[in-house]
Amino acid sequence: MNQTLSNTSPDPGALVLGIESSCDETAAAVVAEGRRLLSSVVASQVKDHAPFGGVVPELASRRHLANAVPVVRAALAEAEVALADLTGLAVTQGPGLIGALLVGLNLAKGLAWSLNLPIVGVSHLEGHLAALGLGDAPPPFPHLALLVSGGHTSIFLVREPGRQEELGQTVDDAAGEAYDKVAKLYGLGYPGGIIIDRLAARGDPKAIRLPRPRLHDGTLDFSFAGLKTAVVNFREKHRGEPYRMEDLCAGFQEAVVEVLVKKTLAAAERHGVGHLAVTGGVASNRRLREQMTRAAAEAGLGLTLPPPELCTDNAAMIAAAGCHGLRAGRRLAPEADAVSRLPRGGALPT
Repeated sequence: MNQTLSNTSPDPGALVLGIESSCDETAAAVVAEGRRLLSSVVASQVKDHAPFGGVVPELASRRHLANAVPVVRAALAEAEVALADLTGLAVTQGPGLIGALLVGLNLAKGLAWSLNLPIVGVSHLEGHLAALGLGDAPPPFPHLALLVSGGHTSIFLVREPGRQEELGQTVDDAAGEAYDKVAKLYGLGYPGGIIIDRLAARGDPKAIRLPRPRLHDGTLDFSFAGLKTAVVNFREKHRGEPYRMEDLCAGFQEAVVEVLVKKTLAAAERHGVGHLAVTGGVASNRRLREQMTRAAAEAGLGLTLPPPELCTDNAAMIAAAGCHGLRAGRRLAPEADAVSRLPRGGALPT
């Protein structure tokens, strides 16, 4: 049962506090009218998880507990607003690490109850799509969005704020996950995407040719587990032989980017959409931005690339999505729980 906690404001989406804690970033932000970003504060845990080569769920939850309240206070101070000024709250309900999600979810519920404010649960994926509207030049509707991150790789047809259809998704590893796994295999460090992108810039993408999984399968789905396996096999086959790590990173990145770009262009042609957008953590990748810009220009398509700070996990995107959700009448039930995984289609269960 979806139950409205309260709504004393004529516009619940006028001034929204967003809270994000789905993985290893504790974030809070204040957004006005779904478009104006008043503040965005992110407490990163990269240094905490780097020694392990990836996110440790228990450690992430503990860091969220320590960071959540100070981050919210900092976001309110940066926006120069008080809790009493807010008209609504938005919080990431899923997908993500259950323990991490529960920290943000319970904090947001407690604030909503104590302030007598409406609250909405937001899908992390919906948040990334909403981030596109916070830039200086938001994409027109409808548009096609490639959402590519450490946990997700999907193509969405976005018809209007909060109304989207998932056209394709990864059937195994996400693109960002493949980057991290390859980086961990070679002991390059964490997070792997940034490191591989940096090394690839000094390499020859044609020196080491790797497979392009599902590139010609006729679907809009992705698969990157096989590409990771191809890197493992290459390493074993050439053990003891000289090759440049920069060339391997460039070859790996070129394979990922080619699949992402060509599948996105195919989706645009299939659905007759004239504007593309890229969002999610991997949207800050240098080579992906270059190749998507070139491909869109050659195809005569518009393109929106958000600034890097709106690509990685943040609460501004959650607040923006929350503004639209609150205005549409969506509310989080007091008994609603966090959701670790979403069904195909990317929507939270109701």
